[in-house]
Amino acid sequence: MSTFTAPKGTYDLLPGTNSAEFLAVRDQLSAPLRRAGYGYIETPVFEDIKLFSRGVGESTDIVTKEMYTLTTKGGDELGLRPEGTASVVRAALQANLHKQGNLPVKLWYSGNFYRYERAQKGRYRQFSQIGAEAIGAEDPALDAELMILADDAFKALGLRNYKLLVNSLGDRQCRPVYRAALVDFLSGLDLDEETRRRAEINPLRVLDDKRESVQAQLTDAPMLRDYLCEDCKSYDEQVRALLTAAGVAYEQDPKLVRGLDYYTRTTFEFVHFGLGAQSAIGGGGRYDGLSEMLGGPALPSVGWGLGVDRTYLALEAEGVTLDLPVTTEVYAVALGEEAKAVLFGKVTELRRAGIATDLAFGVKSIKNAMKSADRSGARFALVAGDRDLAEGVVQLKDMTSGEQSPVALEALVTTLKEKQL
Repeated sequence: MSTFTAPKGTYDLLPGTNSAEFLAVRDQLSAPLRRAGYGYIETPVFEDIKLFSRGVGESTDIVTKEMYTLTTKGGDELGLRPEGTASVVRAALQANLHKQGNLPVKLWYSGNFYRYERAQKGRYRQFSQIGAEAIGAEDPALDAELMILADDAFKALGLRNYKLLVNSLGDRQCRPVYRAALVDFLSGLDLDEETRRRAEINPLRVLDDKRESVQAQLTDAPMLRDYLCEDCKSYDEQVRALLTAAGVAYEQDPKLVRGLDYYTRTTFEFVHFGLGAQSAIGGGGRYDGLSEMLGGPALPSVGWGLGVDRTYLALEAEGVTLDLPVTTEVYAVALGEEAKAVLFGKVTELRRAGIATDLAFGVKSIKNAMKSADRSGARFALVAGDRDLAEGVVQLKDMTSGEQSPVALEALVTTLKEKQL
């Protein structure tokens, strides 16, 4: 009988391979958010399918082609979450977070998301993100804050080979004027039936089409930036001025739309140069009308999602090695059953004292047990046999220098603490 393998487009995180690095990436990406007053939120991995069709957009590939859907025994139509924003806004509205104090409500989350995409390196059917949403305030400083926090997170990890792209998508006042001009332009192009249908629902989505046959026809397409109203121009200028003042480099990209229908005004994307076609390591934007689309009050908001998988690959592409915390500081090796019972108690005591400690389990020769101690990466090994215990000591071996000395059992915790463990 053959063994099972992970489903196509997914991956396993394993100790000694990649799990420690993924944990470190998640921690670093979220650290700036925690320092900036964002509170943690967690939502279900599945929601009412209408939440995504209404919030993300019926014309998006995410909803029309990529969303995993299921029907419950009770007949409810659910979808595995393809992105985080709609769920977070739904949860905030349901809990009336916008009524509980000062706005904006600042939230961050970490989790897996699901899209039925053509699986390849950097594009997975289950992928991991850190996300942030600031709900209930229309302020250029908030847009700039989120981009700065993301940039700080990437730099803290050691990434350098990336750029930030910024655009403005206008608002309810100026976007309809641009939309009419774009529809008129698209009507003269040679587009397939599905693309024309998409253009009728949201013509901006055509600008996001990655096919060369489509992009080649968009060279002379009208740019939204040329149609921005004075308010949107001023807002965009303030956002960019704040980025510049904070020392965050960016490029203006008039074709940047991103794959979600709810964006207004500011939209942005972080692109890494070492990842090929799947170059986006994060992005987001302002979504001032999403709350109303979901049945809530007007709550202008802005947010982003940063890809943990993509960031890991970007670090790999740049050859960046993360400074990972030690998983085992002390490794105990018992020579005999009586010694094992005593050392087991000491291992528990050391762990309760905050020292990462492991024990050689199973029946092992001293040679194999010391090999396990070496593979664990521990700084010290504790070795004890019946003679040591009769004298009330254990042997403490420095795994780097090889030096070994006896330490009294009662003084073990104190001695290791003095060694800054």
